[in-house]
Amino acid sequence: MRIYITGYMGSGKSTIGKKLATKLGLLFIDLDQLIENKYRITIPDIFNRYDEDAFRLVEHNTLLETFTFDNAVISTGGGTPCFYNNMDMINQHGLSVYIRMNEKSLYDRLINSKKKRPLLADKTPKQVMGHISKQLAERESYYLQSKLIVKWESMDIKTLVEVITNHMKENT
Repeated sequence: MRIYITGYMGSGKSTIGKKLATKLGLLFIDLDQLIENKYRITIPDIFNRYDEDAFRLVEHNTLLETFTFDNAVISTGGGTPCFYNNMDMINQHGLSVYIRMNEKSLYDRLINSKKKRPLLADKTPKQVMGHISKQLAERESYYLQSKLIVKWESMDIKTLVEVITNHMKENT
């Protein structure tokens, strides 16, 4: 069993993925962390030294590797589902869960985040909100292809585990 956590940056995919994996007794894999460990370079450094296209190719190739993992919760990057037909492949190889949040919630999380986000570097707060709105509008159609969609502002880990467990029972 593979569960892929999808959603916009700052939605809590990694935190949710870790807690979900613990509750279900599964391995947790963060795709960005896997990339950083494998290539010995941080995601921001990949963006700075190369470009987004180079990162997306590395991300795609690393995603392909996750299809060999069993019994894992895999947290994807915010853009992972949007490139190289990744969303279709994720759905073929596992259960995709979209952590859906509204723009204001995402803005509040991202503007207060300690984690550096390459796509938000050097943006004013107003520009960050504009970027979120524009990019979420572009990416939402990919995220909505997930097999499960959860409105995170009204959800918790316990309920998410129940939703996933029920979904798996209904689809076996």
